[in-house]
Amino acid sequence: DIFLRELISNASDACDKRRYKSLTNKSYVSSDELNIFISIDKKASTISIKDNGIGMSKEELINSLGTIAKSGTKAFLEGITKKKNDDNNLSLIGQFGVGFYSAFMVSDKVQVLSKSINSNESWLWESDGQSSFNISSASTDKPGTEIILFIKKEEKEYLETFRIENIIKKYSDHIPYPVKMNDSENKDKQVSLNSASALWMRAKKDITSDQYKEFFNHLGGLGDPWHILHNRTEGLVSFTSLLYIPEMKPFDLFNPERKTSIKLYTNRVFITDDCEDILPSYLRFIKGIVDSEDVDLNVSREMMQTNTALNKISKAVVNKVISELKKILNNDREKFEKFFNEFGAAFKEGIYEDFERKKSLLSISLFKSSIGDKYTTLDEYVARMKDKQDEIYYISGENIEQVLSSPQLEGFKSRGLEVIFMIDPVDEFWLPATPDHENKPFKSITKGSVDISKFPPLDDKKAKKSKDDPKDVEIENLIKEMKSCLKDNVKDIKISNVLTDSPVCLVADEAAMDMHLEKLMRQHKRLDEETKKILEINNKHIVIKSLAKLVASSKNKNIINDVSYLLFDQARIVEGENPLDIKKFTERMSLILTKSLEINK
Repeated sequence: DIFLRELISNASDACDKRRYKSLTNKSYVSSDELNIFISIDKKASTISIKDNGIGMSKEELINSLGTIAKSGTKAFLEGITKKKNDDNNLSLIGQFGVGFYSAFMVSDKVQVLSKSINSNESWLWESDGQSSFNISSASTDKPGTEIILFIKKEEKEYLETFRIENIIKKYSDHIPYPVKMNDSENKDKQVSLNSASALWMRAKKDITSDQYKEFFNHLGGLGDPWHILHNRTEGLVSFTSLLYIPEMKPFDLFNPERKTSIKLYTNRVFITDDCEDILPSYLRFIKGIVDSEDVDLNVSREMMQTNTALNKISKAVVNKVISELKKILNNDREKFEKFFNEFGAAFKEGIYEDFERKKSLLSISLFKSSIGDKYTTLDEYVARMKDKQDEIYYISGENIEQVLSSPQLEGFKSRGLEVIFMIDPVDEFWLPATPDHENKPFKSITKGSVDISKFPPLDDKKAKKSKDDPKDVEIENLIKEMKSCLKDNVKDIKISNVLTDSPVCLVADEAAMDMHLEKLMRQHKRLDEETKKILEINNKHIVIKSLAKLVASSKNKNIINDVSYLLFDQARIVEGENPLDIKKFTERMSLILTKSLEINK
């Protein structure tokens, strides 16, 4: 498709040259509006691209079209530079002289009919693109150039009006001169196919909110933009960027095939619409364009990663996005929370992937916690930490509902200790590489031992010992008996200091992987076997008390075995795992229910 982009860009250059010349020489002024006209002749299988720009002489046709990479635009710019001209409004975009040759990708033959504004003669340049060209005298009334493409049989799709219209809207909408065609319904009427203005090159004050939104939709955005970043950056590398953060996440945000979708331009010439080197993948939801005169027009996809200008642009753009998000967080918390609710899970990937900006990204990331429904930052969490609390407590899980039902939370809630909820899969990957925040270590409450005994319970009554509490020796004997029953299914059995309402819970060993991360790894076939967990028991729970007394009486060994397994399976179910043996689990459950009903007859 880019052949049309290149030819329209050349035509735009020709109009730019004539407009520039007309500033100092009235003979260059056109009686007609400077424009580009496209016509299709299906019978002759031709496409014509015509402009009323500066035109070319015989010598210019030979030098510009007869020699690969001999750029007339580049020579024109060099001439202006020698004259020390200060007009910055001239924007010439064809600087390499190779774009014209893309016409031969779709054409068997190309004709160029041109008349220079400085000459009364017209010339016809003609070539099949193989090895040579012909040039002969021709006849045309007005200065300008017409390029006629004789379309190949296999490329007939380009003779369809709607195909040409779509290409122009995609690649040449920004061209500052009208690109026109005859109306498909009324051949005597001409219609403009482009907006004839690069929106991103205009001043913010000259752009309405509706125009911004229209361009957002033109880029493929749905709904309204949540925030718009429109900036002009000057420095070692100069560029203009117009970026949109959508208000809604796309349905394929987490599709592995989804890439960043920033359009790259150089001097308003479209280069690519999927430049992956400007924004990192964790900002893949952002749409927009970047236009820089410092990026080579002929930069290839292979060269993009090593292109110095692009690397500098990328760094500046990403820093600007993060800086803007931080500003919104500080000035409009409600607006920022809407953004994070949509894109937070993707945004936090940067904490894991972008080492250079890890601290900045972490500081503006939001989390839910055990003290309410609202989001919190880690800085806010640290500011609320209790005296003597030197760790950031967190719990991992699949969703809010699951972590809220976790028995490990009970002791923290009873002491008024806040726990951060890590419920996005990426949280499990950045946490091991981020040991602390503001010198406060992260501590999983489902891994290893967590000593919260230095924080007194809010309700003293629950903390006091009861007369029917089992003795220490009875609990020790119970643990021995449960270990004997459960054998190698558990790594260890310990008394818990975090349980208040539940009889048991599972935790990972201090040196092991966090339980939720292990589950994710197994789901993605990265781990074959489940590691053994530590079973913690609540020595104040009625079930544990009764079981301890049953062990002390040395009666009903089978019931002790069945209840031990039921408690272990209960702890597994709470963690989202299946019982070890579903058949035996149901048999044990039925047996215990039957005995319970018999006792109460």
